[in-house]
Amino acid sequence: MRIKDKFLALKEKNEAALIIYLTGGFPTIEKSMENIRKIANAGADIIEVGIPFSDPIADGETIQYSSNVAISNGATIEKIIDSFEEFRIGIPLVLMSYINPLIAYGKERLFKRLKEVGISGLIIPDLPVEESEEWRELSRRFELDLIFLVAPTSSEERIKKIAEYSGGFLYCVSVKGTTGERDKLPEDTEEYIQRVKKLTHKPVAFGFGISNEEQIAALKGKVEGIIVGSRIIKGIKENENVVNLIKKFKSITR
Repeated sequence: MRIKDKFLALKEKNEAALIIYLTGGFPTIEKSMENIRKIANAGADIIEVGIPFSDPIADGETIQYSSNVAISNGATIEKIIDSFEEFRIGIPLVLMSYINPLIAYGKERLFKRLKEVGISGLIIPDLPVEESEEWRELSRRFELDLIFLVAPTSSEERIKKIAEYSGGFLYCVSVKGTTGERDKLPEDTEEYIQRVKKLTHKPVAFGFGISNEEQIAALKGKVEGIIVGSRIIKGIKENENVVNLIKKFKSITR
């Protein structure tokens, strides 16, 4: 499924997309695939699967932990992509990876394989938009959304450029720092969202630090997508009933 089709379907129902981040290969490749299925069945609208990386500059303690576990258990970009070969869950899957593993894998080979296994989009947090032309060309050729991030520090000019080039949705990073659970949204969240939305007609998804019902409720109606990652990984780590957590979060986005 294309990401734009998912957002259009949700717009008709006046729902925000619940976008869940999971680290591929955590705690094992088999378990991570099982969790993806469970979370999709529980009501997630889009699932973002992270490729574990030894130097995850944008990730906080929880996702770093999951990456380290995945790597120690033998997870690689190739094994994770290959695991999606016979894997169809009816919602868009987005791959998230830092640029080094993708370059090592091979750019054209990457897009070809992602298309073959049914991945809908790709996020590369350390790919500057100014250096993305070849990546964008490949995304067009293979009909895969290349999704870019904006931050609270991004200028209007830069937000416009990133929004123009971003496919699927625009990833709005909530804070200047790394991923990780936070008790409340930053004080300037509404002003920041309004600033971004004035500069694009594309769906805006808000992430980094979203971890409870109050934050999701506060964002409902202001953005088209809400991204939850560290809270879910913590739940998996602590053997929490993550399915019930997803159901609870999804009910708020309706």
